[in-house]
Amino acid sequence: MIARTVQPQSAQPNFRVGDERLVRLTANAGKKVGSLLTKQGRPNGVLRVAVVGGGCSGLQYKMDLQDGPANRDFLVESAGVKVVVDPKSALYVTGSELDFSDALTDGGFKVKNPNAATSCSCGESFSA
Repeated sequence: MIARTVQPQSAQPNFRVGDERLVRLTANAGKKVGSLLTKQGRPNGVLRVAVVGGGCSGLQYKMDLQDGPANRDFLVESAGVKVVVDPKSALYVTGSELDFSDALTDGGFKVKNPNAATSCSCGESFSA
């Protein structure tokens, strides 16, 4: 089961709980995101992974730290971190792995996406 619907209570958002078949974080990515959430004073926050138009290949990833899921989001817990993905972005990131490296060259967050048909040389955008 990739997702199940969670019924809202009072003013809480209506989101679906998914699993790591949607998106998975490596241990390094989980530690870094957890650290960033703590620094921002959001120890119970989430990492939002989205796909937006742009970049030299047509689509690019957008990541943001937020307080919680929004309506219609998929919520996945991976490597001790809660990750949210909107339904449109889920079409593009299903099966992806998010990794982090603090290497001086080529460091940072990297997405391994099996749905990407092509990607640009800088690795910041892709087409599906």
